[in-house]
Amino acid sequence: MICRILVALTDLQKPFTIPSFLPLSQVYEVNLRQYTPEGSIQAFRKHLPRLQELGVDTCWFMPVHPIGIKNRKGSLGSYYCVRDYRDVNPEFGTLSDFKEMVEDMHARGMKLVIDWVGNHAAWDNVWVDQHPEYFLTGTGGRFLSPYDWDDVIQFNHRNKGQQEAMLQAMVFWVREMDIDGFRADFAHLVPNEFWAGARKKLEEIKPELIWLAEAEGDDIYQTFDINYGWAWMHFTERFIKEALPVAAFRDFIRSEFAEAGPLRYQLLFTCTHDENSNKGTEYERYGIYAQALAVCMYALPLSIPLIYGGQEIPNHKRLPFFDKDFMEWPERPALTGFYKALIRFRKQSFAGGEISFPEAPDGLLVFCRRHHTKEEIFAANFGRSTISTAISVPGSSGQYRDLFANNHVDLKEKKDIELPPGGYILLYR
Repeated sequence: MICRILVALTDLQKPFTIPSFLPLSQVYEVNLRQYTPEGSIQAFRKHLPRLQELGVDTCWFMPVHPIGIKNRKGSLGSYYCVRDYRDVNPEFGTLSDFKEMVEDMHARGMKLVIDWVGNHAAWDNVWVDQHPEYFLTGTGGRFLSPYDWDDVIQFNHRNKGQQEAMLQAMVFWVREMDIDGFRADFAHLVPNEFWAGARKKLEEIKPELIWLAEAEGDDIYQTFDINYGWAWMHFTERFIKEALPVAAFRDFIRSEFAEAGPLRYQLLFTCTHDENSNKGTEYERYGIYAQALAVCMYALPLSIPLIYGGQEIPNHKRLPFFDKDFMEWPERPALTGFYKALIRFRKQSFAGGEISFPEAPDGLLVFCRRHHTKEEIFAANFGRSTISTAISVPGSSGQYRDLFANNHVDLKEKKDIELPPGGYILLYR
């Protein structure tokens, strides 16, 4: 079966233009607190040469703002409990430290995206005393918390003063700090009209900002260029946990990627700060299939793969969300070559194309993606025993490069493979 992916810019009626560099970008999430023993901006900067060499071009930083003290959770509190939207957490450094890091990253050809918490703030946020009307209140005038997040209070999105104050705080980070975009935390809880107005205003200051939403849905795509791949995460966790047949994976790819419509970029991941802290590392959730799923992300159309800082170690421990810990970095992280190869592959890849699913034995997922003269063939063993077979890809013949073997192979309609459980190959030309 062949499923066509439409990628022409003119195919999408969207009020904003997707940044030209975005389709093949590599996003890397930075958890400053836990990245180094110091947990500081200056300590992180020592890793920039390594990340540049790895091929990372975009770093998304979890919130860098000062954290609320009142009603905080744990010893250090949640990053998403913002006390001041125009400052840097003193545990991380200063605004000057941050600006120097931005300049350093730009000199290396890297972009910097910051997490933006637009739905709620700390109980002791600087606006609480100055403008209590910015927040929702309940019985007796008590501030309300969203869900069961009792360390934060809910903004009143109907208050125009609050919306303008939030917009001006975002302007500060773009104009004064020269950041390159935003990852909107729980974007769907904030009116899309606000995000649309903010994007219009901010892109007058700096065109081609990156807009990443922690949300899903067609309405979000009208303002944001990248949505969260929650469907990917939930399906793959269930696929591994319940040992679903590979046919279910093929059906998922068809429905989520091959028939999703034009230019619906998704942030795909095997781990984030949330998953690591709440559910465990990718090795706890996916076991021996973690790397095969990572490779699959890079082969899918319209994907924006995410590396959560430390996956290249690889990090096998859960990092607490409200307290201090840190990752232990060897001189050369063991999966450096793995991720470097994937990022290099991504830079010469393509965003859309046609997907076909060649016949394969039970347990083996195989798909081929073509666009003009470019072609990619992915195969992975999600079974419980070694698979030895010949995969036939109609219309595919000639010389291909094996990404991980780092050699050329001649493919004449069939390719003999032997993959252990969790094994994978990625051929391209």
